[in-house]
Amino acid sequence: MRNRRLTTKKAVLGLVLGTALAVTAAGAPASAATATAHPAAATPAPAKLANLAHLDFLLDDVPLLAGIAGHTTYRAAEEPVARAPWVYADRQADGSFHRVGGGPITDAARGWYAQGAYDADDISRAAVVYLRDWKQNGTGSSRASAYQLLRSLTYLQTADGPDAGNVVLWQQHDGTLNPSALPKELPDPSDSAESFWLARTVWALGEGYAGFRSADPAFASFLAQRMQLALGALQRQSLAHYPQTAVANGVTVPAWLIVGSAGATAEAVLGLSAYVAAQPSDAAARTALSRYAEGIAKLQSGDTGQWPFGALLPEANSPTFWHAWAGMQPAALTAAATTLHDGALQQAATKDLASFTAQLLASGGPDNGWTPTPADRTQIAYGVDSRVQGLVAASDATGAAGLAALAGAQAAWYFGANRAGVAAYDPATGTCVDGIAGDGTVNRNCGAESVIHTELSMLALDAHPAIARAATALTRTTATDGLSVIEAENGTTTGPVSTVTPPSAWTGSANWSGGAYLQAGDGATVTLTLPAGHPAARLLPIADLGPGGVGTTTWTAQNGHQTLALGRTDNVRPGEQGIAPSPVFLLPQTLATPVPETASTVTARVTGAARLDAVLVQPVISHLGLAGSTTLDVYVNATAAAAPQKLDVAGPVTVTSFDASGRQVGRAQTQGGHATVFVQPGGFTTVSAR
Repeated sequence: MRNRRLTTKKAVLGLVLGTALAVTAAGAPASAATATAHPAAATPAPAKLANLAHLDFLLDDVPLLAGIAGHTTYRAAEEPVARAPWVYADRQADGSFHRVGGGPITDAARGWYAQGAYDADDISRAAVVYLRDWKQNGTGSSRASAYQLLRSLTYLQTADGPDAGNVVLWQQHDGTLNPSALPKELPDPSDSAESFWLARTVWALGEGYAGFRSADPAFASFLAQRMQLALGALQRQSLAHYPQTAVANGVTVPAWLIVGSAGATAEAVLGLSAYVAAQPSDAAARTALSRYAEGIAKLQSGDTGQWPFGALLPEANSPTFWHAWAGMQPAALTAAATTLHDGALQQAATKDLASFTAQLLASGGPDNGWTPTPADRTQIAYGVDSRVQGLVAASDATGAAGLAALAGAQAAWYFGANRAGVAAYDPATGTCVDGIAGDGTVNRNCGAESVIHTELSMLALDAHPAIARAATALTRTTATDGLSVIEAENGTTTGPVSTVTPPSAWTGSANWSGGAYLQAGDGATVTLTLPAGHPAARLLPIADLGPGGVGTTTWTAQNGHQTLALGRTDNVRPGEQGIAPSPVFLLPQTLATPVPETASTVTARVTGAARLDAVLVQPVISHLGLAGSTTLDVYVNATAAAAPQKLDVAGPVTVTSFDASGRQVGRAQTQGGHATVFVQPGGFTTVSAR
């Protein structure tokens, strides 16, 4: 990953080291500026879901130090103090929270942290929360908080010199800037090049300008000036590479994304979309918006039944890696499509949401990493919110009711429909959790990033009461029958085959599933046992297609006494490594013929030489089941043909069919008892009951 804060700040992509849960700086000693909030008495959840009380608690006064070269802000002399959120809040034994900074205390006398107390990432996104609450609810205190956060954020932006427009990431509670945090992060110093935090600054500046344009023209004018400063930085950095491309494991990718990341670029696109909509005459901003949105769309990959099933991949340097963290690409493309009146951008966003996201939900939800198998099953609010924001925005833009249904199913994560089976958000207090591990372990801390994205979701739900009602009524998960994995090294082998265990499962852009693979020579066979009771399924074998492979592998399935031909996969794909971190290229390949539910084993026969890693098993019809005061079942079709699904329900249910773009097909129908419904090609069907 380009953004090393994934490991130094929250370690949310634990797939590299095998961590199971997002972590915080729990146990770090507090500085004199920290505070503790006491737990609120249990009260009924309010009708409005958004509650900014915990985010308010994280806010603190930040001195704007005078005389720091390149750093000033709006009315700095008249208002020498602004506001910023502490990065972490550790839950105490009594249920209260204690604010802490990033990393250990390195200077006890001054209360300095190895990283800092506040950072531009959280300041910018917190500003977006308050701006949206002010816009949606007219909350005066949110307007005031947004104003102060934007002043704090622009103080971190370097205003002159060779790094003008870039942003310092970390700041101590006494206002001291920390451009080189420990552990070292790139870029170092943090304003020496473009970054995730510059992209997020653009997000906040764009929505800030749109919010204050009429309410406070003088402040809006200042924000516009800082937007131009940021655009200048981007134009001499990533945008200077437009329309150049690069190669990653033989795949052509755009070379003009911010830090090579569609995730970072998407957050800038959200800000640019808001800014251009409010200031349509700004040709430079419009051009930047168009080019960045184009770059994000170029990372769309796969299709129905083809990994990653239409997802907008996050990193230009890896065609075999998807992560939920920083996954705002669908929301960003919808915003850009609306501002630029570009239907192709909306189609790309919708494909990700209706095809990939439906499959993601049926496979357990927005995991931290598919690499390409689901490797890190931890889920955090950032990943959940990215899906919710995208689904809600695209549903509004296209009128696709199926996307609204998926938004409700995804947002139910906050209210108990998750692996832990517990509420991840309390509307009565505004507190959330920092993550839920694949085994259901809950991180009960509630830091800035988590509460920011939780509240962004809640604001979206409050603006869409029907989706909110659906989400809050679904409080537990009853079924996730989606992707599963068979490890190649667990198979029965003949011929020249050996098991190889690399020093690390992580290749730099993907994971060897299970931490090992089979080195198979000419004539070798590998027989794998299919999961007991599996449905009819598509198989997606994974082999290293990088240098060293030769020939093809033929796959068959045993169905009683019958041997079924499933198809062939490549053992190598010619192409340059390019900007990919490793020559290892673990791309799932879909076999042409699905295996029937009666098949027991699948056998690979190698011609040439192959490094066989695993086989993804994708049901022809995947299934997500949710329940609470209502029930919702979602059936997702992995094929390009209509597929039957048997229902066995006790009472009447409402069956609604959606196509591959999430649009409703025909009228909803009432079914009961035993029935068979047909799921649209590449689409999904919902079955609901009250």
